[in-house]
Amino acid sequence: MLKGVGAMMSLPMLEAMGPFTATAASNSSRKGKHPVRLAVLYMPNGVNPHAWTPKGVGGEFELSPILEPLASHKNDLLVLTELWNAASNTGDGHYVKTGGFLTGTTITRTTGSDLRSGAVSMDQVVAQHVGNLTPLPSLELGIEPPATGVDTNVGYTQLYGAHISWSTPVTPLAKEHNPKLAFDRLFRSNTASRRAEAARDQSVIDLVLEDARRLQRKLGQADQQKLNEYLDSVRSVEKRIEFDAKRQRADVLEDPLARKAIEDLGRRIDVYSDPARVSERRGNHTEHVRLMLDLMVLGFWTDSTRVSTFMFGNAVSGRNFSFLDGVKGGHHQTSHHENDKEKLEQYKRINTWHMAQLAYMLDKMKAIKEGEGNLLDNSMVLFGAGMRDGNAHNPHNLPVVLAGRGGGTLSPGRHLVYEKNTPLCNLYVSMLNRLGTPMEKFSDSTGELPGLSDPNFTGLKPA
Repeated sequence: MLKGVGAMMSLPMLEAMGPFTATAASNSSRKGKHPVRLAVLYMPNGVNPHAWTPKGVGGEFELSPILEPLASHKNDLLVLTELWNAASNTGDGHYVKTGGFLTGTTITRTTGSDLRSGAVSMDQVVAQHVGNLTPLPSLELGIEPPATGVDTNVGYTQLYGAHISWSTPVTPLAKEHNPKLAFDRLFRSNTASRRAEAARDQSVIDLVLEDARRLQRKLGQADQQKLNEYLDSVRSVEKRIEFDAKRQRADVLEDPLARKAIEDLGRRIDVYSDPARVSERRGNHTEHVRLMLDLMVLGFWTDSTRVSTFMFGNAVSGRNFSFLDGVKGGHHQTSHHENDKEKLEQYKRINTWHMAQLAYMLDKMKAIKEGEGNLLDNSMVLFGAGMRDGNAHNPHNLPVVLAGRGGGTLSPGRHLVYEKNTPLCNLYVSMLNRLGTPMEKFSDSTGELPGLSDPNFTGLKPA
């Protein structure tokens, strides 16, 4: 750790940490290797089904129009076709798909706060197994606060639509949607002294600078460079958080309704924390998303956590995508395309934007060296949605991509086509076993998903 008043920054692995690194690696159940990290990126509202599936199988596949932003990462991907979540093939169109995405179970219908998922989510199974080895057992992030109230169209509390992580069958984990607060969880201590409170307005880099300089004098040249790169990365994210908050606040102040709300409340509006405004902002929220993805990467890089989830939006979100060329309106309303050609094109463009954000995160992870490889090599990044076609609310043949090499346990660069209605939970069992959390069965799984490690495997069904 680098320490200062009100700040405590975990360090990336350095050559000087030889004995510590070996101990940490042995705790990952993969002796002599770096720990494997798990990231889950969840997208609501499904995809344009006509523009998602690649052509060809195995390594001889062509990226689809939606997946095209991932072209530079084609050899880092497993595109998995014909997986489904049978337990979500009931109830309403959205909340069952979201709340049960990582549990493989059917949520209990309720209009109150007595939520019940039916199981612990896959990510939390891992967190409960390895979370004691890191400062944060897991990190849950998003860009929207939970929606409150009841969706009277389907009779479900909207709280279900804001959670994919469950530490118990009745305990959803709240996600942090404010980049500043997420940053503080990673890099600021919980000290409650007056000096620590006064330090809240200072850069964490300034707070730990003296400790960093002491450490620099003890390091070799390679470690000094790595430490400088790390500090620069943290400071860059910190500055961008400050800038984005100012920009968003300025956008809000231009809105007459927002100005009146500020006058009525007599306080400054927090554009990240105000539920009434954050889901309706018309501006480009790309930077908000990328800040959260950067924080996930920093959390993995420093081994502050090995498990993290991110939600691009809540179920039935009103998030507007009109900042994209050729798009008018939000993801949810566009997903109800009714096979209209113009809406399908807009739907595709929104999906393609999501892939570009995934590519951004993978770029960041590949740029961080770990041993003979990089951070992405020692990770599994799952991107998925709880439905395929938002117009049909269909949980069959879900859009699923798995990136990374899982510490050498995955052989990516392939499109794998499985038998129709292969349980999504078969993938979860396969991932859990590679994350040092041995499990024979998870929810409706029937075994591991075959072929993830075999470079010659193309699937169980011809394309």
